[in-house]
Amino acid sequence: MGRLPSLAPMRTTTRDIARLHAEGRRFTMVTAYDYTSARLAERAGIPLILVGDSLGMVMLGHDSTLPVTVDDIVHHARAAVRGCETPLVVGDLPFLTYATTADAIDAARRVMAEGGCGSVKIEGGRTVAGTVHTLVDAGVPVMGHLGFTPQSQHTIGLRVQGRDTGAARRLVEDALALQDAGAWSIVLELVPAPLAREVTARLDIPTIGIGAGPHTSGEVQVWHDVLGLFDAHVPRHTRRFATLGDQAVEALQALAAEVEAGAFPGPENSARMDEDALAAELAGLDTVVGHDGLGGTDGAGAQA
Repeated sequence: MGRLPSLAPMRTTTRDIARLHAEGRRFTMVTAYDYTSARLAERAGIPLILVGDSLGMVMLGHDSTLPVTVDDIVHHARAAVRGCETPLVVGDLPFLTYATTADAIDAARRVMAEGGCGSVKIEGGRTVAGTVHTLVDAGVPVMGHLGFTPQSQHTIGLRVQGRDTGAARRLVEDALALQDAGAWSIVLELVPAPLAREVTARLDIPTIGIGAGPHTSGEVQVWHDVLGLFDAHVPRHTRRFATLGDQAVEALQALAAEVEAGAFPGPENSARMDEDALAAELAGLDTVVGHDGLGGTDGAGAQA
């Protein structure tokens, strides 16, 4: 009897993350926008990957997340999902793709069915709670997102959210509304650490911080920030754990120098063949094929 094929590893689910949260174990989520980065994240043991609309800036060169489309998310999600077997891949719903319930259902269907994601992420609190409820009822796991919400940057500004007590209370109410609507987790971005602690303590579902201090259930960071792939200012809420951008520049400079000096490629980088046989095969070829490569002699010889 033949051997049965080995089963592929099981992907992390929202229930797995809920179990980590119940056990008091913090967890990490990173953005990944392609096959290679997702493979590396999985090798590092990261359980959650976010195909975020931040790809608009770090991958597509936009100055904000607003131009990102569902097509963009689906394209990058497909690549990330192909690159890993075990992380739960979450896909952002881009700007104004969930303004109506019908839009939200269509966008979520595409991100999950076409992109292969296991969850979607939506920005906003009580204003989107009804949409979250509808999606969850339809079988879509939804991650919420409160605090600084990049899709609303022209309204709320590029700054920490919830500093005053009134805004802090509203953020807590928004978090509770998302939980009641069925969200399985909530990202808290750029909120004061004491507020993030209070939100986390009041929820049964996990919180995932970015610029929200150490008291959340988990942490999400942008791939390019953590690995130092940009030479721009490092935001306060992140840390460079490597400087791969500088290393990449140095490697490319070394490549260019060796190519210009004739040191690369060398024999070890080249394919071989029988040079005597090649010389014999090509012997006399120049007398058969003209300099113009079309056979015969050159134009002047033809006229003579």
